[in-house]
Amino acid sequence: MSVPAAAASVFGDELGRATAYADLLATRGLEWGLMGPREVDRIWDRHVLNSVAVGHAIAPGASVVDVGSGAGLPGIPLALARPDLRVTLLEPLLRRANFLTGVVEELGLGERVEVVRGRAVGPDDKDPLGHHAQYDVVTSRAVAALPRLLAWCVPLMAPTGSIVALKGSSAAAEVSDAAADVARHRLKAEAIPVTTHDGADPTWLVVCTR
Repeated sequence: MSVPAAAASVFGDELGRATAYADLLATRGLEWGLMGPREVDRIWDRHVLNSVAVGHAIAPGASVVDVGSGAGLPGIPLALARPDLRVTLLEPLLRRANFLTGVVEELGLGERVEVVRGRAVGPDDKDPLGHHAQYDVVTSRAVAALPRLLAWCVPLMAPTGSIVALKGSSAAAEVSDAAADVARHRLKAEAIPVTTHDGADPTWLVVCTR
């Protein structure tokens, strides 16, 4: 699998680990069922580079939780592109959590990336896998529509925190449709187009703040 030229500008000194991660997605990720066969040729552009977009809305030194991390997207590419961040990969499924633990160990990211087997729940939820910590930024990629995502992510937000979700081109319409849900959580939401590197198509973020 060839490495796109843009990867060097995005990942800099971490290009080697980003390449190793892309290779893990294309091999073990495929074997474990975390990536579909059709995704192998699109791992860099559609998954790894695309994930870095969330970093455009995250302040230096922030603590970040990646809700429903799955194969580590966007959390692992974000951690590689932004070594100033402390990233928690939150994943309820054991198989996926085991995959993430192995990847973090192999890439040597244990000092700034933590894997937690758990799920985002409300503050009073008694789910044994419920995760109740709070973070500066709660991020996600392709997890759920905005109303459901807010219900999961708001309890994880620090008092001055934000939600930064990777969305598709209909992000603005999704924000508009979810206006009542956004207001109920006493948040403000906006859809922001971000370009991760020269020549890339815009990636859309939905950013929610208090």
